[in-house]
Amino acid sequence: MSTPPTLAHRIALALGPVVPAFSIRDALRSGLGALIGLGLVGVFVLAPTVDLRTGLFLIAPFGASSVLLFAVPNSPLAQPWSAVIGNSLAAVVGVACCLMIPDPALRIALAVGLTITATSLLRAVHPPAGAVAMTAAMSPDAVAELGFWFALVPVAAGTALLVLIAAIYAPLTGRRYPFRQFDAPNDQGTADPPAMERLGLSEAELTDILKRYRQSLNLGVEDLARLVGAAEIQAASHRVGPLTAADIMSTNLVTVAPDAPLTKVADLFRQHDFTALPVIQAEDKFLGVIFQIHLIRRGREDALRLERSFGAAMARLLDGGREAPVLAGEIMTAALPRATPDTPAGALLPMLAEGGHDAVPVLVRGRIVGIVTRTDLIAALARRSLAPDTGALPARDHSA
Repeated sequence: MSTPPTLAHRIALALGPVVPAFSIRDALRSGLGALIGLGLVGVFVLAPTVDLRTGLFLIAPFGASSVLLFAVPNSPLAQPWSAVIGNSLAAVVGVACCLMIPDPALRIALAVGLTITATSLLRAVHPPAGAVAMTAAMSPDAVAELGFWFALVPVAAGTALLVLIAAIYAPLTGRRYPFRQFDAPNDQGTADPPAMERLGLSEAELTDILKRYRQSLNLGVEDLARLVGAAEIQAASHRVGPLTAADIMSTNLVTVAPDAPLTKVADLFRQHDFTALPVIQAEDKFLGVIFQIHLIRRGREDALRLERSFGAAMARLLDGGREAPVLAGEIMTAALPRATPDTPAGALLPMLAEGGHDAVPVLVRGRIVGIVTRTDLIAALARRSLAPDTGALPARDHSA
């Protein structure tokens, strides 16, 4: 039996960090986004009206807004409505208090309190809004000169520009902002929820859960659905048993070189009925994977670019007599999940359940030794469920 933690240990834990560790990549991505966002806001909104004597236009709350927009863009507190309406309303409240209440302590406290109440009622809670209201309430001389114009410039204009920059910056760095609504089309453009979010729970039920546990300011409904789905997949992985990628991967692979023309790629897809082909160099060095969808996308892009029909564009794309044929290395993708032979089968579940990839290459020191497709994994799990007491499944000797 483990020993209960001492009081000192509990206090130390309570005072320590609770935010999960940021990767260096995420930390740099967030910091660079704030640098770009505040830099552009300073150039286009603040620079013409900076007044170092009053400090009114040196909007410190924009720094706090940047933390939310660029570091935690999935937070409901960081969404456009919360940011723009929250900050703008706070500025109006702060200016009104400054014009009507002479006592500094009272007007500052009242401005912040009224801002919290008003933004809560309008579903526009944005923590930096409290600082916006406080900034206005602490600057009576400047407010007397500017009045409610302060709420428009720099507050509303600056916040809206920050939101616009965050919306452009997020997808360029692999994130999503604003967050996807629960009933928005999925990545395939259909109305079905993503596979990870098909929980059998309605949006109203998920919303009720967030309200019940007072988490509506921390999570969106779509985020909760994704987390519950991921938790279910993780729990399912515990029931898979000792299976690894080596047990279920296809090892007798059909591959292509990066300089193989697409005619050869298409012939291999047709001959073997594959959906994915690894691209390798000498000594099985892995470079990437070509999926069938890559051929379709390239054909569609050529059709639009050359103003031809899709069929004509595909025929041109796969024309073996072209002087400069399109090569496998030009359309392959290297940005996909990867595994090793020891990767548990349970860890492969989220790799194949999320994203647009239906195959995971299995690598050893950069060399491909196998590939696991969704079909491989489904077949292995089906056999496992029918024979739960058997040992590891033998590797199959055919390609993905």
